[in-house]
Amino acid sequence: MQIEHIAMYVNDLEGARDFFVKYFKAVSNDGYHNKNTGFRSYFLSFYEGSRLEIMNRPGMEDAEKAPARTGYIHIAFSVGSREKVDEMTARFQRDGFEVTSGPRTTGDGYYESCIIGLEGNQIEITV
Repeated sequence: MQIEHIAMYVNDLEGARDFFVKYFKAVSNDGYHNKNTGFRSYFLSFYEGSRLEIMNRPGMEDAEKAPARTGYIHIAFSVGSREKVDEMTARFQRDGFEVTSGPRTTGDGYYESCIIGLEGNQIEITV
């Protein structure tokens, strides 16, 4: 059994798509739009088969995202090496994203950094 995909609502659908394409080499489908409900989505595919569905619809709530809360907390991307973690973290920082931790080796042995990415969502970059 495997997770088929993870989905998240976003305010700026095209901006979110462009973020994942630019930084994580996602490949996007052509999108879906339900004209009756206003729902729109893209499926983003990543190198080894994982997929993320980003979605938007009228009337969404956008509550503040506290760092320690229940529910989904971050998306983690494995980038292959410590050097790549360092490189991507520096790139995000140069591009104006907040780096909240790392790069560092965690107590459980992961080499990682965390940033606040699009729309206040945390993204972990790891080996």
